[in-house]
Amino acid sequence: MPEVRIIAKNFMDMVASMPAMKLDKLYENGFICEAILRSLPPLGKKYVLQLLHIDVPVAAKLLEEWVLPDGYTKHRVAIDRLVQLRVFVEAVDRKNDKTYKLNPTFQKSLQKLLVHGGTLPREPMPSNITVRLPTLDDLEAYALQQWECFLLQLISSSLVEKPSNISSSLMKVFQRRLLSQRDKEAPKLTESGFQFLLMETNAQLWYIIREYISNSEERGVDAADLISFMLELSFHVIGEAYNINSLTDFQRSIIRDLADLGLVKLQQGRKESWFIPTKLATNLSVSLADSSSRKEGFVVVETNFRVYAYSTSRLHCEILRLFSKVEYQLPNLIVGAITKESLYNAFENGITAEQIISFLQQNAHPRVADRTPTVPENVTDQIRLWESDLNRVEMTEAYYYDEFPSRDVFEGACDTAREWNGLLWEDSKKMHMVVKTGVHTYVREYLRSQK
Repeated sequence: MPEVRIIAKNFMDMVASMPAMKLDKLYENGFICEAILRSLPPLGKKYVLQLLHIDVPVAAKLLEEWVLPDGYTKHRVAIDRLVQLRVFVEAVDRKNDKTYKLNPTFQKSLQKLLVHGGTLPREPMPSNITVRLPTLDDLEAYALQQWECFLLQLISSSLVEKPSNISSSLMKVFQRRLLSQRDKEAPKLTESGFQFLLMETNAQLWYIIREYISNSEERGVDAADLISFMLELSFHVIGEAYNINSLTDFQRSIIRDLADLGLVKLQQGRKESWFIPTKLATNLSVSLADSSSRKEGFVVVETNFRVYAYSTSRLHCEILRLFSKVEYQLPNLIVGAITKESLYNAFENGITAEQIISFLQQNAHPRVADRTPTVPENVTDQIRLWESDLNRVEMTEAYYYDEFPSRDVFEGACDTAREWNGLLWEDSKKMHMVVKTGVHTYVREYLRSQK
């Protein structure tokens, strides 16, 4: 079974892929530099701080002497990351030795931030203007409710009682890889869509934000400005109110979209209106690996394959339907069972056994979360066995090619199939090969061009 994985990149991966000119523009903002510094591996942070007040290039060999021999791998990871983000500018000296120097724009902004301190472009509003602000618990509940409403609307608008205000064109951007639709048929989840629903909230958030930024150019928005504003937003204080009038027109339109996703809450007073960042917004500058926020689980799995989910969420019920048979639902309890048929259905939709097991473990109810294992071993073993049953033989439609006029043509046809990731088998001695059905057209065109 082919496995499709979504890579939910964080901001730093997106920053690393930006052109040099846009990166230098981003680094004019001290808070962006601080966010970059936070995201670096420990050795990367050490190198930046040690070179912060050094204006001349430093030899790569000298940096290697700063680490013990068994730390060389971590050293390479840190250096590669710094070069990717253009925090380090790589060069070669007169002796043809490699050197590194801090990006001057990054260096100047970070020096200013650390020496003089930094202030956000906006300060929290005074309490005598903002009345009845939500508590942190209320704000977290609001963010979760908004996010679940968005996910339900993403899957199917019929599942949502009160749809969000996200435009249909923007929703289609989010649905592009998660849903597929044929003529006059209802949209269906793709393999990526099924896997997306089983992700942790932080991973889902990164995926959606990545799509939001990646398609910003289509909406006439500069991706660098968008990343800059979002990273700046992550330094705001959770639960504090910030005046919307302090935002530009561009930032106001972004804030409205972020409110629908649950990253901020909008409120209107008598004269002023404001936005309140939630925990989702302040997590934006934290990498997925560093995110330590763990939501309380709700799932109990028993040795007889029964599943009890203590939840009132409609989204949780829809997710459980992906791999289990939901038998009945009470006001605060969902009861189901993991069956062979329900798992086969999940596997056919592209969900893997490890993803199902990981979901059950990550969302284990507090009563069972401290047990080892959190999910009974007989259940996890059986899930893996049922998946292996399907993986014994895989049927793939294909085309068989033989009788090539020359070895050059044969090798060229193989290369063409490889370029499209469609070469299933080849026998170089007898000049035979098998390609996927979808690649047949390209191979045929190549062969015709050789006649």
